Amino acid sequence: MASRKKHSRKKHSSRKYSKGASKSVKSAMHRRKKGTLKRGKSGHGGKVKSRKQAIAIGLSEARKKGAKVPRKAK
Repeated sequence: MASRKKHSRKKHSSRKYSKGASKSVKSAMHRRKKGTLKRGKSGHGGKVKSRKQAIAIGLSEARKKGAKVPRKAK
């Protein structure tokens, strides 16, 4: 009797971050490189220098636009 193996397929998980969120982060990274990405609510905090901060700003902007982004970790 030939035994058959069941092929286990991975479930396709949905994206954690939407394409719109990716665009916002990409835009923030470009603005950081150009030196036009600013800190603070109204941009009076000076230029953003760190990569992580630029990503955080991009995700925050995406959240405000209503893109699919996981909640902030507390």
